[in-house]
Amino acid sequence: MKKVVLLMIACCFFAAKGFSQEPEKKENPNAPELTFEATVHDFGTIPLNSDAEYEFTFTNTGKEPLIIQVCQGSCTCTAPVCPKEPVKPGEKGTIKVKYRNTHIASSFNQSVTVRSNAKNPSVQISVKGVVSQNPKVETAATTIK
Repeated sequence: MKKVVLLMIACCFFAAKGFSQEPEKKENPNAPELTFEATVHDFGTIPLNSDAEYEFTFTNTGKEPLIIQVCQGSCTCTAPVCPKEPVKPGEKGTIKVKYRNTHIASSFNQSVTVRSNAKNPSVQISVKGVVSQNPKVETAATTIK
């Protein structure tokens, strides 16, 4: 009987230990911080087969170099190009995003996930718009910067 009680106490101890929370990790006050000027770009209405590219500008507002590890589009129709070199504190960088499916008349809203060593390690930026079949659609600015 004593063995059963001791076994139950041991099980309760290990179960409680398994559900306990890990201590909070301290945030690095000097960590880089990824700050975008804008996280969404609306192309508006653009004609078929037009260029739909935009450069998102960001600043490293932290105190250590910013390293962008991954830029991944939500589908193959969105092609991001991210800086490969670290961005020093206070410096600006750009992420170029191209929407490739302008040969299809439809609306689009695609995102790019940017992962880095920043305090905000995962940020989403996005492009949206409508590709029109109407050849008379005038483009204000389909290619920016």
